[in-house]
Amino acid sequence: SEFRLPDEVPDQAAQLTEGAAQKVIVNAYERNRQARAACIKHYGPRCCVCDFSFQDVYGDIGRGYIHVHHVVSLASVGACYVVDPVRDLRPVCANCHAMLHTSEPALSVDELRRCLDAA
Repeated sequence: SEFRLPDEVPDQAAQLTEGAAQKVIVNAYERNRQARAACIKHYGPRCCVCDFSFQDVYGDIGRGYIHVHHVVSLASVGACYVVDPVRDLRPVCANCHAMLHTSEPALSVDELRRCLDAA
């Protein structure tokens, strides 16, 4: 409805575009599959913050599915270290995992559980 000259570029703010490719360089820290499996074997595939179980909600496709959170951030360790799956890892659902990482350093599992209980 607004008059535009033929050589004017449309206002980009009015167009909500997504999907442009962009190169990003990040540090990726190795995760040990055996440590992850040992954590889940010890604690079970249930969120240690909110008690969510993917299998309870989604059935068979959720069987055994859970994120594993590093109690001490791998980025802060600064080097390769020997991980103890029971001491250093905790199973958490995707939502709680995201909430743990809303601050720097990450919230502890106990801190997030207190937030959840308070809410």
